[in-house]
Amino acid sequence: MKKIALITSFLTIGFANYLQAQFTQAELFSGFDKTDFIVYSSYTINKSETLSINTLAFFQKYRDEENQVFDEAGLQPTVFWNINANVSIGPSLYYNSFSGYSERLSAKFTVKNSRVLFVIIPTVAYSEQKGASYAEMFAQFQLNKPINKKVSLWLNGQFLTVWDEFKTHSRSFQQLRSGVSVNGHQLGIGLDLDQYGPNPIKKSSFGLYYRKTL
Repeated sequence: MKKIALITSFLTIGFANYLQAQFTQAELFSGFDKTDFIVYSSYTINKSETLSINTLAFFQKYRDEENQVFDEAGLQPTVFWNINANVSIGPSLYYNSFSGYSERLSAKFTVKNSRVLFVIIPTVAYSEQKGASYAEMFAQFQLNKPINKKVSLWLNGQFLTVWDEFKTHSRSFQQLRSGVSVNGHQLGIGLDLDQYGPNPIKKSSFGLYYRKTL
């Protein structure tokens, strides 16, 4: 099953590379305690734009050796059926270096305009490593205030919580970013708050971030 999931993930990403990217966003966060790198991309795969492939890849590395047990890398391609501009649903395969492979079904609810983006993604999934189901809730917001045609102020946030068997806490995080965008290059300060395990082990990191939307 793991080999099938891995092959399918790379085939999905490879197929997406032949499509015209509608949206790609990369972010580098470097703090006193850890470094994060995240890439998110979205492609439509039909003319009516009712089907899209969304791919998330990330890498997290702690600086102190005692915290490196929490290092993570993840890859998740998702095929979404876009019911309308605000609601989508679809399956995905997810690989996480910490928790292994899982098969997932997600719904996505989106509200956006030129200055605001708000996304909620509830997910139910089955973990191959744990042999059990789990629930996940992800939320994201982005707010921007233009100063002039080239400069704008930004406030970003991402929030995640994961519950094994729908009852036991497994993983959560809160990521906050505040910065300035100049000609599409966003730079500012960030705070990551991470929680691991059923009796949450808490980690935090403050630092700088750079984000670019292509």
